Amino acid sequence: MSQLTHFDAQGQAHMVDVAAKASTHRIGIAGGRIEMLPTTLALIESGSAKKGDVLGIARVAGIMAAKKTSDLIPLCHPLVLTRVAIEFEVLRANDSRVDSVFCTATVETVGPTGVEMEALTAVQVALLTIYDMCKAVDRGMAITDCRLLEKHGGKSGSFVAGV
Repeated sequence: MSQLTHFDAQGQAHMVDVAAKASTHRIGIAGGRIEMLPTTLALIESGSAKKGDVLGIARVAGIMAAKKTSDLIPLCHPLVLTRVAIEFEVLRANDSRVDSVFCTATVETVGPTGVEMEALTAVQVALLTIYDMCKAVDRGMAITDCRLLEKHGGKSGSFVAGV
């Protein structure tokens, strides 16, 4: 990655031309978490949050967000996604002051460009949905540590965070 690809020779923003790129199976995996009070996590786990099944609704929101990424990020290509999976893992802090929910989004396509942005968008919107559904009881929640964990496919090959 020696140069920014979304600028032309004159420095103007443009959508990258992917017409000559080979269609390959591409996978993007992103993750992030939302920190919250233990009492908030208990509401989520018990299913007694006032707005309903928090993680179920957040999962659907993440899937919808992945499909709409090109509507939100100006230079992203509209893609036909072949798979979007949203997973949640409950993480309890040892000191019991701040618990969290970790979200992982796996997005796949067969095409000429990757799905990293779709995975990152899915995570952010899923976590924002958790915030929205629980803000009445915990306005201090914090979304953090959102990043690309893995990408596979395409000319640049694979990337695994921390490797």
